[in-house]
Amino acid sequence: MFSSLRIKLLFSHLAVIVLAMGLSGALLLSFLERYFLEAIEESLVAQAQITAQTLIPGATVAGADAEPPVTEDVATVNVLQQRRVSNISVQTQNLATPEPGLTVGDVDLSYLADTSLELGTQLETRIRVVDVKGVVVLDSWNDDLGANLGDDALVAQALGGKYASRVDRGYVDTLTVALPALVDGALAGVVYLGQPLTDVATVVRDLRSRLLFSTVIALMLSGIVGLLFSRAITRPVRRLTDAAGAVAQGRLDTQVPARSRDELGQLSRAFNAMTARLRSARQMQVDFVANVSHELRTPLTSIKGMVETLRAGAVEDLDVRDRFLGTVESETDRLIRMVHDLLLLSRADSEALNLRREPVDVAHLARLTVERLTPQAGARGVTLRVESAPGLPPALADPDRVAQVLVNVLDNAIKYSPPEATVDVAVLAGPERTVLVQVRDHGIGIPPESLPRIGERFYRADRARARVHGGSGLGLAIAQALVEAHGGRLWLESNEGKGAIARFTLPGV
Repeated sequence: MFSSLRIKLLFSHLAVIVLAMGLSGALLLSFLERYFLEAIEESLVAQAQITAQTLIPGATVAGADAEPPVTEDVATVNVLQQRRVSNISVQTQNLATPEPGLTVGDVDLSYLADTSLELGTQLETRIRVVDVKGVVVLDSWNDDLGANLGDDALVAQALGGKYASRVDRGYVDTLTVALPALVDGALAGVVYLGQPLTDVATVVRDLRSRLLFSTVIALMLSGIVGLLFSRAITRPVRRLTDAAGAVAQGRLDTQVPARSRDELGQLSRAFNAMTARLRSARQMQVDFVANVSHELRTPLTSIKGMVETLRAGAVEDLDVRDRFLGTVESETDRLIRMVHDLLLLSRADSEALNLRREPVDVAHLARLTVERLTPQAGARGVTLRVESAPGLPPALADPDRVAQVLVNVLDNAIKYSPPEATVDVAVLAGPERTVLVQVRDHGIGIPPESLPRIGERFYRADRARARVHGGSGLGLAIAQALVEAHGGRLWLESNEGKGAIARFTLPGV
């Protein structure tokens, strides 16, 4: 079920929605419940303050954020008393008169036993008054009169002079507060109030059902939107998958549309570039096999023809025999060089070249190579010259491989230079601590359309002249592979008819 990317995207989208809605709903319900509890607790504290001031003359309560007490006139005792705070009103009837002359700590609340009390409020509050011994002397529900609540944690804390509150969980949750009543700073008793949280539970339950309904609606809408978005995302992925399967079957001309600029568009363009390079590589492979076959067939055919001629009786003619054997030897040497070059390119492709890197004086190495090739250049009437900048740092390279690069580049320059021409070799300081070698000739140059392909294996800009000069089209390819194996770069510049410039860099020490 979850093997499809589209389904995974859809379910991840819905999971985020559920998580966000659930977390926000839980936080909202928690905040509202806490807000309602704090509001009810403030209401109970206000009721306790009114109750204490009404029932116990001169009394105040010690509660959280309790308002300053209002002193009552003793003359109002035994009459209907009423105090209002906001929407809260406490009424008492038959309030007995306390014994006169009581001092601090002698307050006796027994006179409240015959008092009837009503609480007029929007909340169903139960009010109990407890004396200093923990005995209930007044209960608005008349259920606990005379009961000892000293073991109640809230009553015990209030008898200790501290405000206390708690939520009692049960069939109906109840918020209970206990506030010590003080007369002239002495404890006179405890006002003990409880408020059922029925309304809070109803509101929270209603909000919870609404949030659940909203979550279901949000999931339905999000599912539709998620399906559309997942389809839009997975469509290019499916196209890429199909195209990759086609490429795996050998259809390298497969392309995918790349209309967007996002990551999928970039992936599509990268895929198209990859298939283009694969097509180019396959074409190069086909051309390489064809070129190798052609290059090998020519000398092998020549050798076979000469051997057959010699076997047919030409071996008796010493002049013919020697000439044919010399040609066979020359063609054999050519085959050996070609096989050696192909093996070298193969090792370069597989990064298996064993380079013996050491500090190399490239200018000195260039002079030695020029001396080595001077007889060949002289045979063609070409002059070789070497120049080098002073203070050049040595290059970190394999001297034998660098000499091979110089030989290949100079060999091309000599072959395509006219008689009486000059080939200049310059060794200079390159960019970023590299050594730059430059070989300039004044030969026939390279056509502009052929310049980008110089360095391809078996490629010749002028096939007719290249075959006359005995080239196989591997010299520059080998030179480029060796330079790149050192971490350098080889490139050519040319104006047709005005010669060419070959440059390559080597890393400095």
